Amino acid sequence: MELIQKIEELKRKRNAIILAHNYQSCEVQEVADYVGDSLELSIKAAQTKADVILFCGVRFMAETASILSPEKIVLMPDKNSGCPLADMVDKKSLKNWQKKYPDSTTVAYVNTTAAVKAESDICCTSANADKVVSSLDNPQVLFVPDKHLAHWTAERVPHKKIIPYPGYCPVHMKILAEDVLRMKKKYPGAEVIVHAECSPSVIALSDRVLSTGGMCKYAMASKAKEFIVGTEVGIIHRLKKENPGKDFYPANEFAVCSDMKLITLEKIVTSLSEMKDEVKVPEKIRENARKPIERMLEIN
Repeated sequence: MELIQKIEELKRKRNAIILAHNYQSCEVQEVADYVGDSLELSIKAAQTKADVILFCGVRFMAETASILSPEKIVLMPDKNSGCPLADMVDKKSLKNWQKKYPDSTTVAYVNTTAAVKAESDICCTSANADKVVSSLDNPQVLFVPDKHLAHWTAERVPHKKIIPYPGYCPVHMKILAEDVLRMKKKYPGAEVIVHAECSPSVIALSDRVLSTGGMCKYAMASKAKEFIVGTEVGIIHRLKKENPGKDFYPANEFAVCSDMKLITLEKIVTSLSEMKDEVKVPEKIRENARKPIERMLEIN
């Protein structure tokens, strides 16, 4: 309670808001002003009148907030909180890949660095990837960096040729088909909802493939009382909180993002007290990275 009170005092002092991704620990989610997926939170950040945005997520999310809100101070409570998926592609590797397919349009998943976004034509989320790809005039698309989201999108948009970059999320790769089968046997009446970053074999066993935000909306609307959830386990806290009459079981309880869990209440206090670890995207990169994000938002 002492830490929570200190955080509230610092928020007032700094005119700050706290944004927390759905994968954050339950105590971090509880002190946040907004809990959601990465792009949803960045849009919230751009709309707020706060002077300071404390982003409880991983670095690419804070970068996106900085891209959309250059006039605000964006802080990360732990500068080491990165994303292995986002780090699988950098500017150099992307440009080399683009040279192999010069007539393609590059679609960058929001789970990429600002530098990669700046070299891309349009961004997408796991919720709108099919819609974004369908909107393109070009029949050939380079999809970076998640090969599983690319595979899922290709199935939904068969009239496009999608060339996937060979990246993947190590956390979602921990969720195996046998995990889902075991949980379905244990909870035969449960609906299976999984993230599109899961492997095709896991997706094939699911009832719904959804973004984290989509999972939260679907769980509230569904008449089902039990759900097997195939994504990072941090989302279970929010799902249970918003649906007290329903039960949620992780497909694999070890699907934990250690980077997301680096952020603690103590680090939030330190970050707001010392105004340390600001994330500021350089203006040239920011301007180029903003365009593919705004192009995506226009489609939405």
